[in-house]
Amino acid sequence: MPRGLIHSESDDVCVVTTDVQKGEEVLCAYLEKPASHVMLKSLDDIPLGHKIALRDIKAGEKVLKYGRVIGIATKDVMKGQHVHVHNLRSLRWGRR
Repeated sequence: MPRGLIHSESDDVCVVTTDVQKGEEVLCAYLEKPASHVMLKSLDDIPLGHKIALRDIKAGEKVLKYGRVIGIATKDVMKGQHVHVHNLRSLRWGRR
């Protein structure tokens, strides 16, 4: 059963739908293609509603969610790591 959702095929992150513990396997399903999914091993504890990286992301790279840029990675993020304010600078509200 999926424990995360990927909003768009171009997304770099999956939104977890349950609390996830470090070391757990997380099945993320694509909303656009429910039969398609990605299996990840969580490298961190990740709270419900937060994001897990679907790929390695380098510091300075744009991060996609909903098929749109939501922010810039402020440090390197490994596939399976928690993506949030500690490693992502939002581009919402004019912050650049």
